[in-house]
This record gives sequence, C-alpha cells and structure tokens, in this order.
Amino acid sequence: MTVTATQQQINASEQDGTYPRPQLLRSNWVSLDGTWEFSHDDANIGLDAGWRNGFESLCPIEVPYPPESAASGIGDTRFHPIVWYQRHITTEQFQDAGFGTHNSRLLLHFGAVDYRASIWVDGNLVGQHEGGHTPFAFDITSALSGDSPHLLVVRAEDDPHDVTQPRGKQDWHEDSHVIWYRRTTGIWQPVWLEAVPPTRIANLHWAPGAFGMQLTVRLAGTPADTATVRVTSRYSPRDEVLGTVKCSVPRNQTVVEASVPIARQRNGQAADELMWAPDHPRLIDARIELLDEHGAVLDTVESYYGLRTVGVRHGRFTLNGRPYDVRSVLSQGFWPESHLAAPNALALRREAELIKELGFNACRVHQKIEDPRFLFWADKLGLLVWGEMPGAYEFSANAVQRLTAEWMAAVDRDLSHPSIVTWVPFNESWGVQNVADDPSEQAFVRALTDLTRALDPSRPVVANDGWEQQNTDILTVHDYEGDGRVLQQTYADESARRRLVEGFAPSGRAQLVGGASDSGQPVMLTEFGGIDYQPDTRRADGWGYTSASDADDFLERLGALYDGVRSSSFLAGSCYTQLTDTDQETNGLLRADRTPKVPVDRIRSMICGGQSSALSTPSQSSALSTEDVADH
Repeated sequence: MTVTATQQQINASEQDGTYPRPQLLRSNWVSLDGTWEFSHDDANIGLDAGWRNGFESLCPIEVPYPPESAASGIGDTRFHPIVWYQRHITTEQFQDAGFGTHNSRLLLHFGAVDYRASIWVDGNLVGQHEGGHTPFAFDITSALSGDSPHLLVVRAEDDPHDVTQPRGKQDWHEDSHVIWYRRTTGIWQPVWLEAVPPTRIANLHWAPGAFGMQLTVRLAGTPADTATVRVTSRYSPRDEVLGTVKCSVPRNQTVVEASVPIARQRNGQAADELMWAPDHPRLIDARIELLDEHGAVLDTVESYYGLRTVGVRHGRFTLNGRPYDVRSVLSQGFWPESHLAAPNALALRREAELIKELGFNACRVHQKIEDPRFLFWADKLGLLVWGEMPGAYEFSANAVQRLTAEWMAAVDRDLSHPSIVTWVPFNESWGVQNVADDPSEQAFVRALTDLTRALDPSRPVVANDGWEQQNTDILTVHDYEGDGRVLQQTYADESARRRLVEGFAPSGRAQLVGGASDSGQPVMLTEFGGIDYQPDTRRADGWGYTSASDADDFLERLGALYDGVRSSSFLAGSCYTQLTDTDQETNGLLRADRTPKVPVDRIRSMICGGQSSALSTPSQSSALSTEDVADH
C-alpha cells in the first residue's frame, strides 16, 4: 500500500522527521514509497525488450528497501547487477502533491539509487543519474501523456565487481566477509512527488557569519522581471522574530547571497543565547520567499539553521571558538533487515538518541552518506557528525571522476547542517592504496581535500582518515591495541606525539607522506576498541579486534581503553569502533537490533569516566519519547 502525506507549512525545526529533505520544505508533496513491481535483469535484456513501457513483474517489492534486504520482501543477496522497478501514479496522488493548479510543475525526487539510474514516465525518458548515495530530481510534467494512471519505470545498474564505483562497505563477494557487508542495490532512500511553481527556489546553503548566517539561494526558472528573495528568521521556542532581509535577484537563473542579520548577536554578552552546541542544540527557523516585481509570492520554502562555528586551533578542535573534546562513535548506518536503508524514519531518530544516551557527543558515519533525516535529528538533538565519502577500491581516471563528482554532490547536499562538523573524503587509503609512494595518488588526495575546502571553507577536512596523510586539518590515527595500558603509553605526552606523527602509525603505515610535516594539527584517535562481545548465541564467524568473555570483562576492557585515551596530554578526540554489531562484526556496543549488550548506564560510565557535565552525558533532548522529541 502506498503511503501518502501532505505537509503543511510549519516551523522546519519542529517537523516530525519524515520529510525527505528537511532543510527545504514545501507544503505540497506525496510519498511514493510502498509496494512497487520488480524484476531482476541478469541477462540485460530489458532495454532491448522495451521494459521502459512496462514489464512482466516477477514479484512485488517494498520501496525504498534494497532487494537484498528482508524488508524489501525479496531478500535475494546473490549477484544481480541490473534491476527494474515500476508503479503507476494516479490523479489522486497528483492532487495530494498539489499538482494541477497555477501552472505548477511536477518534480519526481529520489533520495538515493545505487548506482546508476534511468527513469521513464509513460515510456518517455525523463532523466538519468549516476552516484549511489546522492539525491536527484526530474521535472516530469512534459512526460505525462494521456490520462491517469501514468506508468513510472526505474532501471538501476549496480555492478558488484566494478571497483571504480564509490561503494563504501558493500561487499564485492557474494557473501559478506571481514569488514564488508551485504550490498544495497537500487532504490534505498525515499521517492516522492512535489508540485512546484515554474520559477522557484531550487537549493539553499546556510553558512555561519559574524552576526548571523550567509544564505546562498539557487533558483530554477527565470523571473519575468527582477525578483526579490525575502528571508525571515525566528526563534520558535520563544516565538521571537530575529530579523528579515531582502535581496534582489537578477532575471536569469542565479545564485544570490544574502546576509541574514540577527540583531541580538551584535551584543557579545548575549550572543551565546542562540548558539548551537550538543548540550543546547538551538535551531533557528527561516521562511524564504521568492517575490516577483510586484511583491507577489512566487515560491515559499521553510528551512532552519544553527549558529555555530567549528575549527582547529592550538592542537585542539574548537566549537564556537572554544576547545571541545570530541567523544565519537563509529556508526555503520546498517540495519540487518534493511541494509543501508533505515527501517523507517523513527529508526533514524532513535539512532541519534542512542548515541547520546551512550555518552557520546559525536558520531562518524562510516563509508556512507547518511539519510538527511538522520542529520535532522543530529541537528535537533545535538550530535556532532563527521561526513565521510564511501570509498572506491581502485585508482584510475574513471574512479577519480566518479568519486569527485559524487563527493561534490554530497557536500552540496549536507553543508547546511550544523551537526556536520568535519569532512572525510578518504579513509585508510581506500582507492589510493599506493598513496605513500605514488605521486598521482598523492596529488588526488591533496586535490580532493582542497576541493572540499573550496566548496566549504567553514569546516576542518581530514585528508585520509587513519594514516598516510598530507594536507589534513586533523591528524587522525587508527589503533586497535586491546590493552589500555599500552594505549596510555602510546598517547602519553608530547614526545609520544612526535614519535607517532613523525614515524609509523600503529598499523605499520607512515602517518605522514608526500613530504607533509607536522604543523601542530590536533591529533585524534578516530578508530579504536572493537571489542568482540556476544552475550547471546555465539556467531561462528563473529569477530572483533579483541574478545570479552562476559559482561564484566567487556566493561573492564572498555573502561581500560577509555582510561588510556583520557590520560593522553594531547589527544583532541576519539572515535570508538563501533556502535552496533554489523553482519559478522560482533564488536558493537549494541546488538544489530540496537538493544544494548550491557546496561546503557554502565557503558556510559566507562565512556565518560564518571563525568557529569552536560557535554559528557546525554542532554534531556536526546532520549526520549516521540512526544518529548516533538516538544523539544
């Protein structure tokens, strides 16, 4: 059964977390998630056979769950490089989406399709997209022919053996092995229709400024004459309008930058009252209106932003200009029943809540560009996030082009979220395996790191997380030493820091390569721990980097590792591996179903070391019921 929804204009910070694009809300939209028809196309006959006009379906599928997953209703994990989807769109759905009045256009949105997608409506090709983790949309108005219902067909191509595709943790073996997991093919994030005016706001970018925000507005369509963008900011918890700004828009499609003033921020003694941080995640709502030359409204969208700055200084990571200890956990964003797709929107909220309840103030979403609805809850509840690019496994011109294009799209999608505080374009030299010695691979890592800064100069960039780093803003180390006393020695003092940075990482790889030298960057231990503990039936292929025999042993090992980290005089942050068990990796703090292996308060006491400050324990906003979250 297809789920439909129409969202009225509300304060964007108070949305319920179901809208697929949380920082650009419109009132008219309808979900196309639900039951579609589906077929594998292993022999690649669909194009020649005219499946774009409809095909004989072998089985239904529940979208947006990948066909490898049980949630899809198919659960076939074998190699199937080409898949097809189809469904009908009805007049009623058009009406729910607000289409059919005032010369509106109809957009078809996909949150993500892995890896290469082609889309037809009534047999007409409306567009193609490459990149398995980033969103795309097509105007399908002109493709609608005849009467309702209209046939929507999607072909997705995802070659499991093409190692130039940015694939992250998706296995190229038929069965998952070591640190790689079962694949996610085809549609895996929401699909929806949205009615829009011909001339409209296409995209928004928020960037912190000295006394407010810098807003970049991208338009689609051309105003008949000079148009104006009007932005009204308000702090909803106090029902307080913070300021309104207008900016003229030239006639052609353009990008407009407008400074959004917040008068209160000019009083330095009161500036902190609106700042965003994990212990007080204050979000400011904004209504953005596009006006014609007569002042009539052409388009209206709702958004939100957070006032905060991040950076590095004096060997520390800084939040709002002050040193901030990053206490992070590695999140694979993988569910056993639905793989990279979340089981539902509430699961994304619960993921953020659990991370905070365990005592963390940050998470590193590993080798995945996470669903924007998770980032909304990170914004809302107060959780720092490291945004990371899923790696390709081969270095070639094709891999360079693909990874660069998709990473640019990912940064473009997410740079307005206050929760995102660091970018990670590479991890552990994946896709650049010879970067220690190969000048071309070194050049690629440097170039993509600098390109990230060009796209977003407001956040630190980790050039190659773990080792073999060059022009990085944070020196990151991966160390799975299981003895906390050894960790204490490795990260003890300044002399230990010099040995680490100027020599080889615990992995045996050089920490700095390509002529790079230590320039006093913060040092963070961004992967450590990984304790295997299986309190239930022991999985034969389950593993971790060390193993615990029972709950007390697990907690003792965990506490000793954190004691070693806390004793360091120079570590600016850490990231524990990992949040949940994932496939054969049984080294999570939680089981794969998100239930804790030992009581949450005991885990938190090990992670926080008995600290009681708001930065060390979950804030009241993290916890708790749907009603509490909605009222926050």
